Amino acid sequence: MGYRRFDDKAGNTWEVRDRSSSQWDFEPVGGNPARPKSVSAPGYQADPFELSIEELQQLLGDVSGEQARRKPKKSPFID
Repeated sequence: MGYRRFDDKAGNTWEVRDRSSSQWDFEPVGGNPARPKSVSAPGYQADPFELSIEELQQLLGDVSGEQARRKPKKSPFID
């Protein structure tokens, strides 16, 4: 059986292992110095291969510290 691999925003490689329908394990692979992490599986998808890389990164928790800075859009209600 194969597991889904992906790279986080820092370039570290992870392997997603679906242990049960409610829990997924993120295992570091290659030269990834991080520790393994367990997360709750998303309720809307049972297969890690069906998720995008961004969704996997969000589950892993990478997005919280590295939000892309964008210029706020101008409000159409302000002159």
